[in-house]
Amino acid sequence: MVIHTILYHPAFVKRFQKLAQPWREQAIKTERLFRINPLHPSLRLHSLKGLSDGLWSLSVNRSVRIIFKRMPNGDVVFVTIGKHDVYRLGLT
Repeated sequence: MVIHTILYHPAFVKRFQKLAQPWREQAIKTERLFRINPLHPSLRLHSLKGLSDGLWSLSVNRSVRIIFKRMPNGDVVFVTIGKHDVYRLGLT
């Protein structure tokens, strides 16, 4: 997987700003690692199913996930971020 550009959906930006400062810092570190090595095991990268089919998840920590969509041109759109309940959003 090659990452060309990471774009940010407004829902991601809004939820990111509401995170506690330590989690925001961890999310920034996670994004840096994702840019360098998107397949790093600590990211626990996996595709989602059901209502979130076509989306992917990566772990910021044990509680926080970043949900993103891969675009055909190699860009990635960070759709949302949050605790495990973020999976129930059904964003596409």
